[in-house]
Amino acid sequence: MMEAGADAVYCAASFQTVERMASESIPVIGHVGLIPHFCTWTGGFKAVGKTADSAMAVYERCKRYEEVGAFGVEIEVVPPEVTAEIAEQTSLFLVSMGGGKGGDCQYLFACDVLGTNTGHVPRHAKQYANLAKEFARIQEMRIDAFKQWVGEVHSGAWPDAPYLVAAPEDEMKAFKSQMAKKKPAR
Repeated sequence: MMEAGADAVYCAASFQTVERMASESIPVIGHVGLIPHFCTWTGGFKAVGKTADSAMAVYERCKRYEEVGAFGVEIEVVPPEVTAEIAEQTSLFLVSMGGGKGGDCQYLFACDVLGTNTGHVPRHAKQYANLAKEFARIQEMRIDAFKQWVGEVHSGAWPDAPYLVAAPEDEMKAFKSQMAKKKPAR
C-alpha cells in the first residue's frame, strides 16, 4: 500500500501485526471503542466506555497501540469525556468517529454525510444530504425512460427520423441493384 502512495495503513488486527508494520516504518492507525467487526466482544453495535472500567479498557488499548508503534487510532462511539481525557494522556493522533470534539480530527463515512444509506443510520452519523431519496427518484426516471423507449419499439415508432442515417436515393438504388445481382438462385 505504501508503494501505491498510501500515507498510512488503518489496521484493527492484532497488536503484533501493528508492531510488525511499525517496525518496518509503516505508519499505522489502530481502532478503539466500537470496532464493528469485533462488536460482539463489546456487546453489539453500541457505545463503548460508558462505565469507568470500560473507559479504562479503551484507554489501555490506546496505550498498547502507542507501545507497539501506531501513530494514531480511530476512537469510535465513546463518550466525549473519554476521548478528551485519553487525548490528554496519549501521544496518539485520535480520529474521532462519534467520540466527541476531543479527538484530533473528525471522521464520518461519505455514505452517512451524503445520505446514501438506505438502512440504519448510526446516531453519530449526521446526514447533510438525502441522496438515497434522489437516487430513488432518478431510478424511477430511468425505469420510465426505458418503458417509453420499449413502447416506441413495440409500436414501430422507434427508430425514426431524425435518429436514422439518410443516404442519397440514387446511391441506395445503385446499392439495391448490386445486391440483386448477389442473391442466390432459388
